[in-house]
Amino acid sequence: MRIDIITVLPEILDGPLNHSIIKRAKEKGLAEIIIHNLRDFSEDKHKRVDDYPFSKGAGMVMTIQPIEKAIKSLTKEREYDEIIYTSPDGNLFNQKEANTLSMKKNIILLRGHYKGVDQRVRDHFITKEISVGDYVLTGGELAAAIITDSIVRLLPGVLSVETSALTDSFQDNLLSPPVYTRPAEYKGLRVPEILLGGNDKLVDDWKLQQSIERTKKLRPDLYQKYQGKN
Repeated sequence: MRIDIITVLPEILDGPLNHSIIKRAKEKGLAEIIIHNLRDFSEDKHKRVDDYPFSKGAGMVMTIQPIEKAIKSLTKEREYDEIIYTSPDGNLFNQKEANTLSMKKNIILLRGHYKGVDQRVRDHFITKEISVGDYVLTGGELAAAIITDSIVRLLPGVLSVETSALTDSFQDNLLSPPVYTRPAEYKGLRVPEILLGGNDKLVDDWKLQQSIERTKKLRPDLYQKYQGKN
């Protein structure tokens, strides 16, 4: 899988995308993540990529010229399944969307900054708009890192135990059950006995029931979705 990220501040993405699981995915050749500095595509003599809005008001707007040039230079080389713009008014990103995007071959992520991008970019070049939550970030770099991380970890071969991602929270609209590790008892605090008995069927039933109860208590909105599917 290849993910191209177009950004004004590429250095912000160096940390999140060059360590841990994402780094291993890249080293294994399972994911190719290319970060492009939008200023490299600007035809302004000062390499500016923003300007004042016609509507006046506070804040700057990312201009269309460098974005168009960046996107066209990439789409000239290969076909992309999605060209995604990260924006607070996009569709809310969730596990289902991560699952869907992990099946794609090539994706472009255009991260927002300032007051956003010229609307003509969104109207004519973007195929999908995504928000990572009902809040505003200084820029879309962290949103792009979140989306990339959640997609790449789902790729076959990335996690050491491939079924691990399938039991994460939000798969099947349920939160994960509580987890425990050794020792079985610590200062009088014991692990639930059912987890120590070795009966896989009983353990699986317990985990499902715990997931349902936790979701009902902590995320009633998710629980309603779970009920709708069952």
